[in-house]
Amino acid sequence: MTTCISAPMLLKKPAGFLPMAMSFTALTIVLVHLALFGVTHETDEGAAAHVWQLLMAGQMPVMVFFMIRRLPQAPQAALWVLALQLAAALAVIAPVWLLYL
Repeated sequence: MTTCISAPMLLKKPAGFLPMAMSFTALTIVLVHLALFGVTHETDEGAAAHVWQLLMAGQMPVMVFFMIRRLPQAPQAALWVLALQLAAALAVIAPVWLLYL
């Protein structure tokens, strides 16, 4: 008997929701920095930029683990979760790309 794994079930797993939580934390850092300091072009990036970079880079190993672990079990549901994770990451990258370049 095989069990049907759905996308909401996969989102309850740490590897399912952690990349999105990291993306939203990074977005919060960007928005707070913008609210406090505005758009600044500094020679040193500062702590906020370094934390943002760590959060964004830290998502990759979790997403790879998720793909290795969940794609063989439930391909369709896993692809939906991966699409949500990618959308969350792009939602964080967009304001940084638009405002700081």
